[in-house]
Amino acid sequence: MLKKNKKNVPVLVVDFGSQTTQLILRRIREIGVYCEVVSYFSIINKIKEFKPKAIIFSGGPSSAFERFSPKVDKKVFKANIPILGICYGMQIICEQLNGKVKKTNKREFGKAHIKVLKKNLLFKGNLKVSSKSQVWMSHGDEVVNIPSGFEIIAKSEDNIAAISNIKKKIYGLQFHPEVNHTLKGKHLIRNFILNICKIKQDWKINNFLEEQTTIIKSIVGKNRVICGLSGGVDSSVVAALINKAVGGQLICIFVDHGLLRKDEEKEVMQNFKNYTNAKIIYVNAKNLFIKKLKGVKNPERKRKIIGREFIKVFETEAKKIKNVKFLAQGTLYPDVIESKKIDGSKQQIIKSHHNVGGLPKRLNLKLIEPLRELFKDEVRSLGKELKLPDNIIRRHPFPGPGLAIRIPGEITSKKINILKNVDHIYINELKKYNLYNKIWQAFCVLLPIRSVGVMGDSRSYEFTVSVRAITSKDGMTAEVFYFKENFIKSLAGKIVGQVKGVNRVLYDITSKPPATIEWE
Repeated sequence: MLKKNKKNVPVLVVDFGSQTTQLILRRIREIGVYCEVVSYFSIINKIKEFKPKAIIFSGGPSSAFERFSPKVDKKVFKANIPILGICYGMQIICEQLNGKVKKTNKREFGKAHIKVLKKNLLFKGNLKVSSKSQVWMSHGDEVVNIPSGFEIIAKSEDNIAAISNIKKKIYGLQFHPEVNHTLKGKHLIRNFILNICKIKQDWKINNFLEEQTTIIKSIVGKNRVICGLSGGVDSSVVAALINKAVGGQLICIFVDHGLLRKDEEKEVMQNFKNYTNAKIIYVNAKNLFIKKLKGVKNPERKRKIIGREFIKVFETEAKKIKNVKFLAQGTLYPDVIESKKIDGSKQQIIKSHHNVGGLPKRLNLKLIEPLRELFKDEVRSLGKELKLPDNIIRRHPFPGPGLAIRIPGEITSKKINILKNVDHIYINELKKYNLYNKIWQAFCVLLPIRSVGVMGDSRSYEFTVSVRAITSKDGMTAEVFYFKENFIKSLAGKIVGQVKGVNRVLYDITSKPPATIEWE
């Protein structure tokens, strides 16, 4: 992994295992300030290394009063660095500075309202004294006594909602300002970063491009780099970035596992030739993957099999190339957080990602992941800086395991062909009615369910398809996209009428959370 050659990081976000930690970072980046996530047990070393001007404690699933719950070194409170604690982060501040936290009989989950009690820089320009504002709560513990030197600056109906020590510049919020449902959340974070910590807004994607280009050049030298190209935004931007840095030293390997969208392999090859001068090796491994997936129903097993076989095929091709020292991957922040359990925390692994870890050991190559600390919209912005065409930059996210995780249950060639045709109709209709770019991700799922229908005055007993379309900023949370009734009716009619094997179409309106974006 390539590291920034930096002397300091303006903001450190201390992770206590929250599923929304990356959203905190995303909100800070939106302000134009660079930040990084660090673990709670290494915070003092990270302060010495990065010299931050602000520290934010994330939420987390633990209880601050438990003996073995995550804690920070108390030296952090004496470092004269402004601190903002969020949810569990606020409770840690109170518990470690001799306040008191306990289980509450009045848990708060979901939307709630807070009332501002006192003026504070956190609220400046957005919340007035005695005003109320909607926030998002998610806690089963409460602060019952605040530490000496602190004051309560906001309350919810049942609990202390915000505290402040103006002298030491330590603040706590019981709610989650990083979540969109907290209506003034972005403003609170902005006030903390800009008005309290006095940090300059100098994080720009073009600076990132220049910096990464320089780093890649210096590290790669005259060696070759191989890159697994899928045709998606992430791998395409990685390929373009490395191609810009080292030109023809980049060789891309495109493994066609037969689980791509209809005619996608042709589109990927053509696009690649148009935007780089690097070499690309096409590997047709469709039969291999279908054979290995035969009879497999468990979604995690599918992901593991596809990841394992991908590595084998990739390894075989990579060994044919001489003077290769580096492997490039398009790993992003959301990939990392959903795949990696934070050390010492209770955070759950949501699902595995085939491009997070594993590959370098098999290939004995050094790993280059220049996008690892970026969010999807930042990657798209980087793509624009690299002058990639819109059909690549604005392409919807597509999972590494492809259609395999959009076919719950056993995978067969017949099912893949049905889903390819259904998906083809859906995506074309979105583009036809100028809806594609209004949606973060749209896809179809072929369910392992057959239902009775009537087609041509005859009884049918065929598959059911679920259609999904969501809006999102970074993939960490998502809301359903609501189509007009005529569109969804017309779409269902075209799918059933044109794709043999389908006689029923459903529309998935579940948000993330509680669901994930993909079904498996």
